[in-house]
Amino acid sequence: MASIVVTAMPFAGHARPIRAVTAELVRRGHSVRAYTGRAYVEMFESVGARGIPWRAAPDFDERDLAATFPRMRGRKGPRQVLHNLEDLFIGTAAAQTEDLLAAYEDEPWDVLVGDPLALGTRFAAERTRSRWATLAPVPAWLPGRGIPPAGLGLRPATGATGLVRDAVLTQVTRFAMTPVDRAYQRARAEAGLPGTRVGFPTMWYSPQLLISPGAPSLDYPRTDLPGHVRFVGDLMDDGGESAIPRSSLPAWWDDVESAQLPVVHVTQGTANVDPSDLIRPTIDALADEELLLVVGLGHRTAPLRGALPANVRVAEMIPYQELLPRTSVVITNGGFGGVVQALRHDVPLVVAGGDLDKPEIAARIDWLGAGVDLGTGTPRPRAIKAAYRRVSTDASFRSRAARLGADLRALGGARAAAHLIEGMR
Repeated sequence: MASIVVTAMPFAGHARPIRAVTAELVRRGHSVRAYTGRAYVEMFESVGARGIPWRAAPDFDERDLAATFPRMRGRKGPRQVLHNLEDLFIGTAAAQTEDLLAAYEDEPWDVLVGDPLALGTRFAAERTRSRWATLAPVPAWLPGRGIPPAGLGLRPATGATGLVRDAVLTQVTRFAMTPVDRAYQRARAEAGLPGTRVGFPTMWYSPQLLISPGAPSLDYPRTDLPGHVRFVGDLMDDGGESAIPRSSLPAWWDDVESAQLPVVHVTQGTANVDPSDLIRPTIDALADEELLLVVGLGHRTAPLRGALPANVRVAEMIPYQELLPRTSVVITNGGFGGVVQALRHDVPLVVAGGDLDKPEIAARIDWLGAGVDLGTGTPRPRAIKAAYRRVSTDASFRSRAARLGADLRALGGARAAAHLIEGMR
């Protein structure tokens, strides 16, 4: 039995997949502690881990980031990305390290396993000279030959022109990330660590083991992926999806089970949750279509006001293991966890990727032929309707989604991730 500490940033989209791997480690008999925000400690304790809440680190409410990080107030797009990196992820790293070192002094771990955006994981591993792995709930896109720099939502280019484009953009990206690199060096000094030549974008990841969701086939082709990067498919796949109690399903669930029309699901994820970005335009777009539109609001979006079309059903959270096998198309903002779960169930997508990593995900889905990239996070209803009709009537989209789904299912999910972690002891 190993003593393992896992870290998870206190966001639903991070905590849930990391909890799935934690549950598998607990089932295998390991002693697991989970370092996360107070809002998610009970979630980890419910699967048998011991919670370590943020104490020195400034715990925050993911529904109101600006209350703790004022520069993020009203921000979207590149400014939001920059402030996320500098204030939330890098700015809390030294305090996270303090919490983790206290946990290590109380009970040394054998292996430290961390959310890449919980940078205190890296710092604590360096301070204690520990074996450590990155467990990424979001895509881990390392730079490489033949692919454009991540973050711009670009597809691979070919020929001499493409090589020049990528070389220029790589230099521009490095320059743009100079403030992030400087903030990272300051955080290292605050955590009692020396400076390093490692910087953006590799500073988030363990050089020993990087467990990534997804599959090689879900990324652009490349020949130089480091050997310590291991893909495991869908982290929410634990190999034994049990039936959900009827009491956990929406009151209207019988409408889904008995539907004779296509079931379409729309989700806006858990980060930017203004329903006017994607949910409302999708409802308007599909109000007159012959389908059942299932809207997942997430736990941060306020209830929708006003009357809804007769073909719309709304709930805060909907168990995907029940919904996705019955779904024909998913319309999404591009959150990677939801995208991977949809593909694992062979469901094609319409993606409205606005910011953060979403444009990258949307571009890959479109390039792979498993869906349509709307090219914006705030699409018009007319664009959504056209994309839905294209994806729902062209069988090639479902065929390509199914091929990706087969790849994802073969990689093992949470069980494979746990096995890799066990190998680090």
